[in-house]
Amino acid sequence: MIIELHLLQSFPVSNLNRDDVGQPKTATFGGHVRGRISSQSLKRSARLLFTEYGLDTTEVGVRTKRLLDGVVEGLVQERRDPDQAGSVAMAALQQLGFGLDVGKGLTQYLLYVGSESIDQLTRYCLDEWQALEAFAAAKTAAQQAKIKPDKNAMATVRRILDAGRAADIALFGRMIADNKDLNVEAASQVAHAISTHVVVTEFDFYTAVDDLKPHDESGADMLGTIDFNSACYYRYANVDVTQLTANLHGDLDLVQRATRAWLLAFINAVPSGKQNSMAARTMPDTLLGVTRDHGAWNLANAFLKPVTDDDLMAGSTQRLFDHFGKLRGFFGADQIRSASAASVSGQVPDLDGVHNVHSLEAFTTTLLAGVGE
Repeated sequence: MIIELHLLQSFPVSNLNRDDVGQPKTATFGGHVRGRISSQSLKRSARLLFTEYGLDTTEVGVRTKRLLDGVVEGLVQERRDPDQAGSVAMAALQQLGFGLDVGKGLTQYLLYVGSESIDQLTRYCLDEWQALEAFAAAKTAAQQAKIKPDKNAMATVRRILDAGRAADIALFGRMIADNKDLNVEAASQVAHAISTHVVVTEFDFYTAVDDLKPHDESGADMLGTIDFNSACYYRYANVDVTQLTANLHGDLDLVQRATRAWLLAFINAVPSGKQNSMAARTMPDTLLGVTRDHGAWNLANAFLKPVTDDDLMAGSTQRLFDHFGKLRGFFGADQIRSASAASVSGQVPDLDGVHNVHSLEAFTTTLLAGVGE
């Protein structure tokens, strides 16, 4: 079972996702420049909402280079000397094959681990304390190589990095460059959001005045520019419930809750870029959800020709549903189980086979029917 989510969301003055020079990201699509929000930005915004929609903090992972800090903190809580705890924890990471920047105490790249991983690594250090102390005290690599605290280090690493209870890792996947056996195939795919119309980046010139400046002095004490755009975006994501079930080791209760959290988090996800100065806190207007047995249809080609209607949301909504209807008519609908639509402004056109609902609750209930069965 695959669930697809199609959203149309209009943002006013905003810079939600910046490029390397601070401008809103863009893409050329259909020969025209469009506003863009990266899939990474959308996924992070959604991931941070998972615990608000039914998942416990123990059921989501962390992305970090600071495994060492977490383990040392755990060892200190077990009444181990902080200096000894640091050397033992570092020895454990090195022994288990984690690439480590010894000077900074950081892993060489971000690791995506379940919340229980730090606790398990702490327990490993406690169980192997003496051998790890000896490893840390060894002066040469040859001496270190003779010290093997764990007879089956790979099994230990698998246990520590197991992501079978981390819903977000199960959804978005994980790649560990040093060991492909620990990779997790993502159950969810997320597209870069693009504007349904042509965009032009604009510039806000701002000034600031020193509040304590004498009254007889004039002029600004700070000035600069901030880039922004305004756009109606098409957003698309899907989740393969079968793959999610496999990633979560068949825990159907967690699968159901993770799928619901995924759906609600993506509907509510808004990137944080420049929000303090622009407050572009809008919600999607048009929602289309599709459940299917296989396949996937990104409907971005509905906007290959930019929308030029005065009412961008109405024009974009009509384009979206027209394109969906054409695809279904041409390729057939055998793989589609159901399709539901909703609109805040009530602009959803009638389309055979699409059930129109009038609330977010009805929309999510319809899409989630059958998940985990």
